[in-house]
Amino acid sequence: MVDATDPQVGIPAAPAAPKPPVFEAEQKIQQQLVERFPFLTDQITIQRARRMWVKLPMEQLHPVMLAAKDQLAFGMLCTITGTDEGANIGLLYHMAQDSGIVMTLCTEAPKNGPGPATVTPYFPTAELAEREVIDLLGAQIQNLPEGPRYPLPE
Repeated sequence: MVDATDPQVGIPAAPAAPKPPVFEAEQKIQQQLVERFPFLTDQITIQRARRMWVKLPMEQLHPVMLAAKDQLAFGMLCTITGTDEGANIGLLYHMAQDSGIVMTLCTEAPKNGPGPATVTPYFPTAELAEREVIDLLGAQIQNLPEGPRYPLPE
């Protein structure tokens, strides 16, 4: 009888475990953000290729967004998503590079207090998305000029 554990038998070795994917571009962005904003250590998640999440305090939204836009080539604000988080409103700013990497800046604002300042000085097209989170969730976006309500049919 042949011992199956005997290396002389010729049973192929089990395949090596697959290596975890390496997201070089995403890791470089993560490194650059953490170097500039040390409070982001352990606050950035690379979900998969071309998909990143950054959790940050509301007070840091504008500095991080400007650095992402001006220094990391996140020149597009795709949309803003609002979520009901109990006592707070979650605000997710989805930014993209021409390369296809999407980075979402995640912050929260109190329902009964001031929210972040408008991002329309950097992304004028954000006005509609900001009006949407105001009208649908009650977010208090600061310094947004007067304008029409979010256009929902009655």
